[in-house]
Amino acid sequence: MDEDEALARLVALAGTGASGASGTPDAALLRAVVEEASELGARRALARLGLADEAARGDIGDLRQLLGAWRDAKTSARQAAVDWAVRALLALLVLGLAVKLGLPGLLR
Repeated sequence: MDEDEALARLVALAGTGASGASGTPDAALLRAVVEEASELGARRALARLGLADEAARGDIGDLRQLLGAWRDAKTSARQAAVDWAVRALLALLVLGLAVKLGLPGLLR
């Protein structure tokens, strides 16, 4: 029996007379319907995304590694840019102080 049939049978069972004393479906039956429906929905969503085959786990792992490497590279590039900016500002500060103080031999 495939998942569509299982869900259809559970829904039919919930609609017939399999109910508790109050006339509403049993909590266990409702739970089974919800679980079966969510499982079926998840499988359909994965199939639509192309992630329903056995290679999907590896593909997702590769994508996660690639994303992690991208984030690391972005962080490193940002840190390098900040380092260079700080060095340039410090060099300008030292050069400004040297000119202001008129250090001999600076401007020949």
